[in-house]
Amino acid sequence: MSPTVVFQNGWHFIIYPNEGREPMHVHGEKGDSECKYWIRPDIFEIEESWSYRMTPALRREARQIIFENFEEIVEAWQKLHKR
Repeated sequence: MSPTVVFQNGWHFIIYPNEGREPMHVHGEKGDSECKYWIRPDIFEIEESWSYRMTPALRREARQIIFENFEEIVEAWQKLHKR
């Protein structure tokens, strides 16, 4: 399975198989910008863990894409980490 679970508007949203001991999260990359968001499926919420070279517009775009693909991201995490 490719670690990229969503590719949209130049964003790659990635789940790495070796990070299953951490809470559910997704990494995002677009150009030289990067971010990591914690995923809270129980309350349909996300929280930025960290970011690098993220403008406010890129933050909004990343959040919107994560919410649009929320269920797909949750399912990919659960499948990859067998939860």
